[in-house]
Amino acid sequence: MSRLIVVSNRVSLPRDTGGGSVGGLAAALGAALREHHGVWFGWSGETTPQYTGQIAMERIGDVTLARVDLEPVDVDEYYNGYANKTLWPLFHDRIDLTAYERSFDAGYARVNARFAEALAALIGPDDLIWVHDYHLAPLARELRALGVKNRIGFFLHIPWPARQLLVTLPGHRKLVEALFHYDVVGFQTQDNLSAFTGYLSKEIGVGTPDDHGMVAAFGRRTRLGAFPIGIKADDFSDGALSQGGQESFARMQESMAGRRMIVGVDRLDYSKGLEERFLAYEQFLATQEAQREKVFMLEIATLSRDAVEAYQDLRGRLDAIAGRVNGAYGTMDWVPLRYVNTGYRQDELAGIYRAAAVGLVTPLRDGMNLVAKEYVASQDPEDPGVLILSRFAGAAAQMGSALIVNPYDRDEVSGAIQRALTMGYAERRRRWEKLMDNVVTEDIVAWRESFVDALKGEVRTPAARLANDAA
Repeated sequence: MSRLIVVSNRVSLPRDTGGGSVGGLAAALGAALREHHGVWFGWSGETTPQYTGQIAMERIGDVTLARVDLEPVDVDEYYNGYANKTLWPLFHDRIDLTAYERSFDAGYARVNARFAEALAALIGPDDLIWVHDYHLAPLARELRALGVKNRIGFFLHIPWPARQLLVTLPGHRKLVEALFHYDVVGFQTQDNLSAFTGYLSKEIGVGTPDDHGMVAAFGRRTRLGAFPIGIKADDFSDGALSQGGQESFARMQESMAGRRMIVGVDRLDYSKGLEERFLAYEQFLATQEAQREKVFMLEIATLSRDAVEAYQDLRGRLDAIAGRVNGAYGTMDWVPLRYVNTGYRQDELAGIYRAAAVGLVTPLRDGMNLVAKEYVASQDPEDPGVLILSRFAGAAAQMGSALIVNPYDRDEVSGAIQRALTMGYAERRRRWEKLMDNVVTEDIVAWRESFVDALKGEVRTPAARLANDAA
């Protein structure tokens, strides 16, 4: 039986591979790796004065973890630089924050070449290789240059940008050409897939993919498809009822003091629309006087990428808005906006989600956004809350029964908050049931199996949508 080799920028910690206390991606990949007696390869998160290519191997049950250390200059140019100052903002429509520096491009190419050289020594003749995300787009090209002929797949977790934005990237053609060294290239949504095929049509002159999603370009043929990622719903529905979840729920209920809670849970990132969300909530308080002291918003925004200036600036702006809102509307026993940067365990989050009357998920641009699905899965079926979801989250294509909003429109988001808080039970229940059906059906197992089946060259499963479906 062939092994599955998963490659990502970072390798999950050993305690994460079982998936019980972490997010769904680590759980899904861990399950696939155990099934295939696989290998998980990537950066250790640690630095070394001089790159050696030495791989630290660790066996956890049926899974082998393989990690390499990077030099500080690699982290600066490849990770903080090209990945997070160039590709991340560009792929999230923030061309104003996109930095184009030659050293970043060189570092990105260097690390991908180093990863390929280290990884090639681990690859057996029948192994399947599944590469994840924008950090490693050129990896298959580097592996092919070393003589690796195995089937290699690539999945992009973030959005693919519109052609008009992508062409601003120096070397955009080189980046796209690199993807044609993969046998399968997967995107989160049909819109992302269409953006990619639109680029191929306008910039490369490539025709429509065939009925199996196959498209020829740059002298190679690649299968394209949309594979919407999901969650393991039971992790949150059961998690909300676990001891940790119930303790978290009870703690929130006590702190609510009879008020209703709106919750947002995000990584602190400008793509998540946090600033716009705070301003929309401020407008809600200004226009809905009857709701004051009856409701509050809890925003959990865990810190990330503190070395990137744009994130430092965002944190400062959020601190300022939260202070202004609480100063203008707070009372001696009511804090209208609770804003924290602390992370919580999965079971604790499930309890928090369950206690919230409204889930506010309003990214400006997102590949999928699993918080929307986590919120739905955590709800009490007998008294479910209401999901407000940005139309620019990939999840909106699957979760039309949420209140879909334009996160840039403060009036619309403010109005949706009011509608959610006043929605009748029958409508709340009906919307939640439809949302939950999707969360359960198109879950993370369906996503994983559909992609691995495609990588094996097998017939597609319903969870995957191939390029011709967009035609």
